[in-house]
Amino acid sequence: MLLRQLEYLTALAAKRHFARAAAECHVSQPSLSDAIRKLEDELGVPLVRRGRRFAGFTPEGERVVMWARRILAERNALEDEISAMREGLTGQLRVGAIPTALNATALLTTPLCVEHPLAKASLEALSSRDILRRLADADLDVGVSYLDNEPVPGVRTVALYEEHYLFLTPLDSEFGAQSSVTWAEISQTPLCLLLDVMQNRRILDGFFSEAGVVASPAIETDTISALYAHVATHRWSSVIAHAWLYPLGVPEGMRVVPVADQSWHPQVGLLIADREPQPMMVTALLDVARRTDVRRRMRALAARYGVVLPS
Repeated sequence: MLLRQLEYLTALAAKRHFARAAAECHVSQPSLSDAIRKLEDELGVPLVRRGRRFAGFTPEGERVVMWARRILAERNALEDEISAMREGLTGQLRVGAIPTALNATALLTTPLCVEHPLAKASLEALSSRDILRRLADADLDVGVSYLDNEPVPGVRTVALYEEHYLFLTPLDSEFGAQSSVTWAEISQTPLCLLLDVMQNRRILDGFFSEAGVVASPAIETDTISALYAHVATHRWSSVIAHAWLYPLGVPEGMRVVPVADQSWHPQVGLLIADREPQPMMVTALLDVARRTDVRRRMRALAARYGVVLPS
């Protein structure tokens, strides 16, 4: 078994097309197909469902793709470590973050790349489920997600901050001058919220349910930027996590009001595959996280907008 064969297989898994996978690997399509057939012969099982075109993987193929990703990730980590010992930390850190925490990752990836000029970071907005799946497949190095679910085998967690929810509303709205607002009051206003398939929205719906009310937003979206664009028209209000204030702030003519009856504060943090040795890029990020008090910086940002968060 050659690493090249595993590279071809993972490229096929990513592209779902023989010609595009071959182009990705800079080889001819017959060369790629032949290498995968030889791998099937070595393993004694078919890996790819073939017809007139690529039709997916067999169950055995899916498992081999998973192991191929892990093996190649370990190979890359070894190369990065040797390179770092020779000339400083190099390579790319692959980060997947839930959309509501994506902006906050800049507090970690920026100092990482400043301290290690040859290092790079790629960030993707992913669901919490996709983050766990891709960590298990060695297709991500680090996840940023909620930590309040049951412990996941094979995953380490590092808490960064807890979410506090704020009511973002026009200054001249019904509740714009109040010092705090309840979930029941929020439900009475014209709202723009994230879609109910997103974990942040499910958390908010839980708070509304505890208060005995249901939120019926006029506008729903899957991006924070679109949510901010709508509330900036002053026709809508929203419930935001205090971490969104970095770097989005508060639109002109609006203010943030603390929500009075938040019964718990969801934890957001890093998720890392529990394996040793850790890739040096991951180790470097953990070192940055230990030196960066993300929780304190987020709380200080809220205070800048007149919000004193409970301890």
